[in-house]
This record gives sequence, C-alpha cells and structure tokens, in this order.
Amino acid sequence: MNLSSSVSSSPSSPSHSNSPELWLQLQHAAEVLAAIRSGRSAPTALETVPQGLRPGVRALVFQVLRVLGRAEALRRKLATRTPPPLADALLCTALALAWRSADAPYEPFTLVDQAVEAAKRTPAIRPQSGFINACLRRFLREQDALVAATDPEPLAMWNHPRWWIERLKRDHPRHWQEILRADNSHAPMTLRVNRLKTSREAALRRMEAANLVAHPVGDWGIVMGHPLPVEQIPGFTEGELSVQDAAAQMAAPLLLHGLDLRQPLRVLDACAAPGGKTAHLIEFAGERSPIMVTALDIDPQRCERIHQTLDRLGIADRAQVLAADAQEPARWWPQQGREQYDAILLDAPCTASGIVRRQPDVRWLRRESDIAQLAIIQAGLLTRLWPLLKPGGRLLYCTCSVFREEGEHQIEAFLAHNTDAVLRPSPGHLLPRDAAMAMGVADNLAGDHDGFFYALLHKRGA
Repeated sequence: MNLSSSVSSSPSSPSHSNSPELWLQLQHAAEVLAAIRSGRSAPTALETVPQGLRPGVRALVFQVLRVLGRAEALRRKLATRTPPPLADALLCTALALAWRSADAPYEPFTLVDQAVEAAKRTPAIRPQSGFINACLRRFLREQDALVAATDPEPLAMWNHPRWWIERLKRDHPRHWQEILRADNSHAPMTLRVNRLKTSREAALRRMEAANLVAHPVGDWGIVMGHPLPVEQIPGFTEGELSVQDAAAQMAAPLLLHGLDLRQPLRVLDACAAPGGKTAHLIEFAGERSPIMVTALDIDPQRCERIHQTLDRLGIADRAQVLAADAQEPARWWPQQGREQYDAILLDAPCTASGIVRRQPDVRWLRRESDIAQLAIIQAGLLTRLWPLLKPGGRLLYCTCSVFREEGEHQIEAFLAHNTDAVLRPSPGHLLPRDAAMAMGVADNLAGDHDGFFYALLHKRGA
C-alpha cells in the first residue's frame, strides 16, 4: 500500500523551516522501509516518493537501514507482539533515528512527536497510533536502560542479520568485526578520470579552483572530500569524469595490462550494465587502440544505461552494446561470427556483500540461501563463457562480494574442473578499505574502497 495516497486531511502540524514537514518525511520513510522488508530494493521503493521529498527521505531511510538491527531489538523490548507491517515500519524508523542522540538528525523528542503525528495522519496505521505513542514515550523515558539492554544482542551491535555475521566469522575469522564496522560507515564519493579527455592533475586543479576538496586514489581515481551532485563537479557533464569506486577501477587494468593494445583485440564485457567498466576498458586502451569491445547485458533497459554512459563520455562508437543472456551464448555468439575473444571481463551477479555501505538495504534483502543460488549462476557463467576465449587469452572474474563462496571457492572449483585454466597473480578478496586499514592489510590501492574479489585466469595455448 502507498502510504502517501492514504493521508487524511487533518490540520497541518507545525512546520520545520522551509523543508517538508518532518511527519511527512517520516511517513514516506516508513513506506520505503515496509517495501524493502517486503523484498523491494531501496532505489525501487524510493521511486514512489514524490521527487521533491526524495532526497530528504532517502537520507532518512539510509540512516535507518544502517541501524535497523538496533531499532528492531528496541522494538522487541517495547512490544511483546510485532505490530502490523506499516505500523512496525514507522515505529522502527523513529527508533532507528532517535536511539542515539548524538547521531539523531532531529531531537529525539521531535522525532517521537512527529512519528506519532504521521501515525495519526495515515488511515492505514491510525488504529495503531496510540500503541506507537505509548512505545515511543516509554522509549524517551527509559532510553539509556533500553539501549543498554539491547547492547549484548549481535543484531543490535552489528546491524546485520545473524546469518550474515556468522558467515563472515567463517569466511574471515580474524577480520569479521572490522568488515562489519566498515559496512556501517559511509562510503566515499570516488571518481574515475577519463584520460581520453583530461588528466587527473588537470581535474584536481579544476576542483581546487572550485574550492572542492579532493585527493587521488589508485591510478585513475579521485576521492571527493564530501559527496555532492555530479552536475556540480567540474568536468563531469563534459564526460571527463565518471563515478566509480576505486576497487572497481582495478578491472580494466587487470584485464588489459600487458596486451598489445595496438592490435584489433576482441574484448567481451559480460554483465556490463551500467557501463562503467566497459567505458574504462576503452579509456585504458587509449584513443588510437583498435580494440573492439562488446558490452553484453540481459536487460534491454540496463543496456540503455550503457548507451547513456558511453554517449556522455563520447565513446559510443567504440563499443557494441548487445541485449542478450551471457548464460546462453548459442543465442548471440553466432551473430558475433563465432570468433573467440582475446579477453573477457565477467563481473558476475553476486550478493553485493562488499558494497553494503553504499547499498545498506542489501543486508536486509538478502537471504543466506541466495549465496548458493548465486554461486550456481556464477559457475554457469564461467563454464559457458570460457569456450568463447581464445587459447592464450585471459578472463577476469570479479564480484563485489566478500563471501568466499562467490570468490575464492568459486575459482578453486573452476580450476579443479578446467585444466586449461591458470590463475595469474590477482588481488583475490579485497576487504572494504576501512577494514583493511584497521587491520593493516595491504592491497593495491592507497585509499578507501569497497569490498571486491578479482581472479585473472589465463587459457593455455593449444
């Protein structure tokens, strides 16, 4: 149910300066949270929020998702029975935003007052408004004691599902706590410089002239001191820059480094949307390189995003975009002339467990059974794409996951069944940079980045 369509015509509550009234933002935030709990992603759920309200609601929702485990633990202390889904979403939204005063976007009393107002104004949950009021008023009276009572609960402490915590303990027994802490932090805004149009030094000078704080990361990247709308970044509209995490920027160099880029090499980017890695392959190869890139994605709408990416960067003529299923090459490879590829980039579908700080809804959407199901898809993609690679060619397998079943274990199984495959030096599992820095774990990047996995496979010659 869309809560915004069921708002009654009660008198207006006190306004909060020139911003939308807080009760209305809380109402939409609760609607989005309820949708996420029902299985919709945060971006999809946020599309139902009116455009003018969306930035504020998004900020509230992301803050809620980062501490939802704590909010649910508090709600269990306050109520013996779980209220109906929409009422529970509003109650947990208020608790998540108010539970620690230092991080609250508004005073806890104001959040409680406006959450009760939202309950009263929404017919779908008005019958529970008294219950919500009683729970939240008790929370204000007993806040310190209630928070202390939830401290021992892993769900409240780490704000991840219990199965996720246990999986990390098994996969990373020495580092699981640092990974979880990194997950609950805010990701930086990282850009990739399009060297076909500018240099990193020139881009940094333009940012300095615009009084923007920025510093280099990796070989191609720039990290912004503070996130801001892309249209406010000098050079972005002109195609000089793209938003891409520093770990993701490793893909193109790993795949293409050492190849003779003066030759007309055939390169396949499987599962390519939204096109960031496709673009980087072209940028890395250079303006005069005759490499031919095919960008493949199963979803025609996502293929349109690839076109938009390439158009903005001015390289649309350097790649062929193909809407097709990488798992069924018999349906599209014949149209490619059945000529094998010199290099293949397989950025496989995964749990996205390495980018939780960018997508805080992922931890609440995923189920433990998803890992095994995705591992089957990943193995299938490796098996079906490997014959498309020339002897002597290379395939880069990557996922934005920290789970070993989607990375290290996947490659071990593939190598065991494919004697013509050789693992070349590769980063393997990259932990979120905050975690890596805390643990003193060295990797190939000097700066903050997401969790990722890379394995470079070489195909033996005939």
